[in-house]
Amino acid sequence: MLYSHAFFMIFDRFSLKKFYVPSNYRIYDYPHYFCKMLEDKNQERTSLEELGEFGLIDHLTKNFELKQPSSIIGVGDDAAVMDYHDKKTVVSTDMLVEGVHFDLSYMPLKHLGYKSVMVNLSDIYAMNAVATQVTVSLAISNRFPLEALEEFYEGVALACKLYNVDLVGGDTTSSTRGMIVSVTAIGAADDNDIVYRKGSKPNDLLVVSGDLGGAYLGLQVLEREKEVFKVNPNSQPDLEPYSYIVERQLKPEARKDIVELLKKLEVKPTSMVDISDGLSSEVIHLCKHSDIGCNVFEEKIPLDPTVISASEEFKMDSTMIALSGGEDYELLFTIDQDDFSKIKGNPNLTVIGHMTEKSEGIHLITRAETKIPITAQGWNSFNE
Repeated sequence: MLYSHAFFMIFDRFSLKKFYVPSNYRIYDYPHYFCKMLEDKNQERTSLEELGEFGLIDHLTKNFELKQPSSIIGVGDDAAVMDYHDKKTVVSTDMLVEGVHFDLSYMPLKHLGYKSVMVNLSDIYAMNAVATQVTVSLAISNRFPLEALEEFYEGVALACKLYNVDLVGGDTTSSTRGMIVSVTAIGAADDNDIVYRKGSKPNDLLVVSGDLGGAYLGLQVLEREKEVFKVNPNSQPDLEPYSYIVERQLKPEARKDIVELLKKLEVKPTSMVDISDGLSSEVIHLCKHSDIGCNVFEEKIPLDPTVISASEEFKMDSTMIALSGGEDYELLFTIDQDDFSKIKGNPNLTVIGHMTEKSEGIHLITRAETKIPITAQGWNSFNE
């Protein structure tokens, strides 16, 4: 069982404020403002009907200030107005559905707000662009009080502050089943700076930022503790050994820093994509769009020690988790071989393979130097 104080320890490490949850509440009983709140008559709870749709929007967005020069008009008018002058506009939208993309029995609402923004900013950075604005839309059932949405928007606000983006619009409506989040991220870049999934060529180097597999294993830990709670509500887990991978699941970070690093190093990728569905799927995307093949070397795939130990604990293969796990939100890109000297030795970047002719196919070169065809085994949201 995940007691709230166990999660408080993690929240502090994530630079997120503690939630207003009594210390004896359990996170699964109380994914913080519903469940237990519905039973606790002394807990403050404000019905959304008291504010109405427009009052709710005003209340949730009143503290968001426009900081980007390109933001002319934000929340409050019929539409937002942005001016990017002579730059190209980059737009991406993702939808998160309760029970499909997140489980509120262990996903705190503040983390959900933060993560909802991150998954969209990641797409903007994958285009080698600068994220500047977001819109956030919610469909919510009547089990969510105002205080729950305030916490969700606290996460949104923190993401906007840390990544210097403006909240310029969105929508709220009712839902008959759970919570649905839709976020649109908007960015800008000079035409010559934009990087697409296409553009790579044979002999280009395949590079990845950070490390892989942590988010998937963090999910396995949370799911395991959820099942333990169902059997024994009085048990209390020790999440300290898993703090890194749980953080990778609950509070991922978009790699804005990598885009800035590449610009500083004067390296422009020939193609790029963010890793949301697993390394194998993204490698195939790059190959498909550039009409080429690829060799990925198993021994070069970056894995955190926590990922390796957790993989052994769950009796899973760490390489397969990196290939198929997803939700890492690292950047996968290709560079010309002439740029290798510029990134060589950088602790944030790892060369994991190279591009080949299309006729050679897409393969994983194992530690035993065996060639295994790479197939798209990433997460499928349409699977039941």
